[in-house]
Amino acid sequence: MKPTTQVLAFLASFFISSGIMFKIFHWPYAGIILFSGFMILNFGFLPIFFFGRKKTKEMDQ
Repeated sequence: MKPTTQVLAFLASFFISSGIMFKIFHWPYAGIILFSGFMILNFGFLPIFFFGRKKTKEMDQ
């Protein structure tokens, strides 16, 4: 994986797991943290990951 993809994957997983922990303990800002994690996942990591896979698949052919 490329470094950008790795960083986005780490950030998304960190925010989502932290948001879940905040929700369990009923700490403030849990919804904002979860929302941020899912936004990074959906609009950052996944597009870069799948476009990269498509690009490498086209190059292999």
